[in-house]
Amino acid sequence: MSENGTRTVHTGGVRLVYRAWGAEAGVPVVLLHCLGEDGEDWRGPLISALGGEHPVYALDLRGHGGSDWPGSYAMADFTGDLLGFLDALGLDKAVLVGHSFGSVVAYLFAQEHPGRVDRLVLEETVAMRPLETPQEVPEEPPPGTPRFDREAGVQWARQRNDPDPRWWERLGAVTAPTLLLGGGDGSHLPQEDLHLMAERIPDARVLTVDGAGHLVHEARPMEFTRAVVDFLAES
Repeated sequence: MSENGTRTVHTGGVRLVYRAWGAEAGVPVVLLHCLGEDGEDWRGPLISALGGEHPVYALDLRGHGGSDWPGSYAMADFTGDLLGFLDALGLDKAVLVGHSFGSVVAYLFAQEHPGRVDRLVLEETVAMRPLETPQEVPEEPPPGTPRFDREAGVQWARQRNDPDPRWWERLGAVTAPTLLLGGGDGSHLPQEDLHLMAERIPDARVLTVDGAGHLVHEARPMEFTRAVVDFLAES
């Protein structure tokens, strides 16, 4: 363990940094952050609430935080890293909780490896369908010291503008019970997309925390935590 409490694994030649909290037994929970953040983004009441009954892991996705910045950021790279992470820690099955970009990694992984996902929580997720107005691909790096690899944002924008059709078509392959959490008013994402996704995922429902915007777990941490804890407690 490093001085700042992080740990590392290596998978596919990429070093991934993560944090671990909570119980030694129980169904593991893996937290996947949004674009531009890292695992520290999840510190708060959710960790405390889940840690009594679950081992909890917060991963720095490739190109973010302390993990390697290898320059390759296809969605298959991220789902491959997640599989390698679970294998490295010996986690046969896990709950995946993802925010925005991290939620896309989570549900694409659940399509490819349904047997490895116990439950799925998608906070302010993105429907990977072609956009009516393409997203602008960043050309200039932002000022200051970067917190993540700018190339990850460039490649994400390109994949968002030209998504693989299978990402939408295979939502029906997600077998895990799924909670889609929306922020309602204030979110820049079309909230109707969450309902369209829920119609395609066999066991899914939508919960809106109205007025929370895109950062539900930050703007309304207790409501977010209660929604996740109640969902995981269901039989």
